[in-house]
Amino acid sequence: MDMLLAQPGQVGRLRLKNRVVMAPMGTNYSTTDGLSTDRDKRYYEERAKGGIGAIMTEAMVVTEHARPHHNSLCCYHDRFIPGLASIVEAIKKHDCHVFGQLNHRGALLRRAVLNMEPVGPSPWVNPNTGDKVRPLAVDEIVEIQKLFVASARRLWRAGYDGVEIHAANGYLFQQFFSPRVNRRTDAYGGSLANRMRLLLETINRMRDALPDLCLVVRLSASEFAAGGYSREDVIALAQAVEQAGVDAIDLSGGSNESPQLSKFCIQPPSFPRGCLASHAKPIKQQVKIPVFVAGRMVEPQDAETMLSSGSADFVSIGRALYADPHWCDKAFGKIQAPIRTCIACNVCFERLTLEKDVSCVQNPMIGTEFEALEYAEPQLFPAPKEGRLRVLVLGAGVAGVEAARVLKGRGHDVEIWEKRAQPGGQMPLAVASPDKTEVEPIWTCRWKTVQALGVPIRLGVQADAGLIGAFAPDHIVVATGSRPAKPPLDLSALDAGVRVLHAWDVLADLDAVQPGLRVTIVGGGMVGAEVADALRVRAAQITILDRLPIIATGMARNNRFELVERLEAHGVAMITHCRILGVQGGQIEIQQGDKAAESLSVGNWLVFATGPRPELDVLDAVEASGVPYTRIGDCNAPGDFLAAIRDGWMTALLMDRISHHDGQGIRRSPFIQKETTP
Repeated sequence: MDMLLAQPGQVGRLRLKNRVVMAPMGTNYSTTDGLSTDRDKRYYEERAKGGIGAIMTEAMVVTEHARPHHNSLCCYHDRFIPGLASIVEAIKKHDCHVFGQLNHRGALLRRAVLNMEPVGPSPWVNPNTGDKVRPLAVDEIVEIQKLFVASARRLWRAGYDGVEIHAANGYLFQQFFSPRVNRRTDAYGGSLANRMRLLLETINRMRDALPDLCLVVRLSASEFAAGGYSREDVIALAQAVEQAGVDAIDLSGGSNESPQLSKFCIQPPSFPRGCLASHAKPIKQQVKIPVFVAGRMVEPQDAETMLSSGSADFVSIGRALYADPHWCDKAFGKIQAPIRTCIACNVCFERLTLEKDVSCVQNPMIGTEFEALEYAEPQLFPAPKEGRLRVLVLGAGVAGVEAARVLKGRGHDVEIWEKRAQPGGQMPLAVASPDKTEVEPIWTCRWKTVQALGVPIRLGVQADAGLIGAFAPDHIVVATGSRPAKPPLDLSALDAGVRVLHAWDVLADLDAVQPGLRVTIVGGGMVGAEVADALRVRAAQITILDRLPIIATGMARNNRFELVERLEAHGVAMITHCRILGVQGGQIEIQQGDKAAESLSVGNWLVFATGPRPELDVLDAVEASGVPYTRIGDCNAPGDFLAAIRDGWMTALLMDRISHHDGQGIRRSPFIQKETTP
């Protein structure tokens, strides 16, 4: 039976070749003037090549006074039309329709970004920044409506098939619709009809000006906030926009005004797959136009379930397409390779919030020429017959396996040696805490590929110069990872009854945790916080000590806030701004900020989550072999999965390029750590 996902569908006058719409997601790939770039075009075109039925380009602002990011796409002036037209042209070459999302953040504008003034229906405070919100006058409301029409006309001239009005996720139209934010007493506030007025008037103006434009409206199915609009309210709004002539409704959830509400829009891994289905279905049942639904559809079966449940006519796929632009063609069997599934780490969203260009842990090549299928899945293409290398990869963790995957796919002779009895490096630790099974695809998609390619993997091998010499590699990739650093404290006076562990030791043997165990964790970064979460579900009593003002730094804020809320709800003590002065007996002496020093009971376990150091024991043997080598991943610099995968992928591509274009030039490449003579 054919997948529902693969069936064509109708949106207004447009026939989409399948039921997958790429959700509007920011990139910060544009110029600081809001102009599109070749990187924008490359990013969107790769996803069109990947088989999507329609692409919704990222939110574009309708006025220079409402820019959300330093490098966001804009369409408030005619000068943006040529660049946008080039994006459209690139997308449409691949039988893919294109919509442009228009937005005004209103009260969620940030003075920290180009001194944008937050404006909204009523006096308020931007919860993210503390900036005061100025209420809009009626003449300003009318002007904003006209700006949306003018921007839609520019998109039409640029060749867009349709426009989406962003009336969700806590932005201007939702602010007017929400009774908890809108306190106006004029025609734009109070009653349900008045709170809908801004959006409906904008739709009517757009319909009058551009009758042939395919028009979509994005709504939050729920605010998930006390005092927000009800289900009956949003159903009434959906019916009203249908009556106003909108061709489809696109459902999201929550509000980006705070991490507590944003998590319903940009969901952490604890949220179930297809999490908005139950909220979308009652709305879909009350309208006749197509309904798109977003929300944690990671694998094709998640999207198929959303469609078969009657909750949606089309699926709006977002972060999964950051992770793999070829998601659709892989789902439909047109590309025989594993999907690199989104792990909901939300690094992408965090980078945008920090005004950085978007990146992806699963796909560090996003927005570059190396994201193309021939580089992402090189095993699908004929490998050059000349310039093949014999490569030894030391370490079967994520970085080493990624390097081997790409090198073998390009036709090189590759073998992996791992000194442990099992492959995977730190993966068992990475998935040990609650909700972390979503991280497994970081490993599984790559492991499946190297196995399918027949890469030899030797386990339990302690490499030495003799073994390396017998293998006779042209190059060695050192991917031996990292190991726990020594505790940064003098523990000589610690009571002998206190067990001292590293965070990795705890995660490797959680069955040793007994209910009531008292644990002090030194280091409240991402690893320390996740160890606390793993101990929490085993009924341990936990204290976290950290010198920084917040817990779980290094984790995307939506995920971090949810994790911290869980820890707080279960009584985990989190002491920040904390300096450790020493340990004596069963006590640990600390100083919190400018307060007087105090002593706390260490408990049964003292756990250090204070970071690893590179594992370099094999380096002497590698250097003694005289073979040129490259260090990647944690053994080069301890980092995260994004750094490990980027190192492995880029090193492999660089080695391949040099070998095929420069013969023995591999031995004098600048990425080699040690010069050798051929």
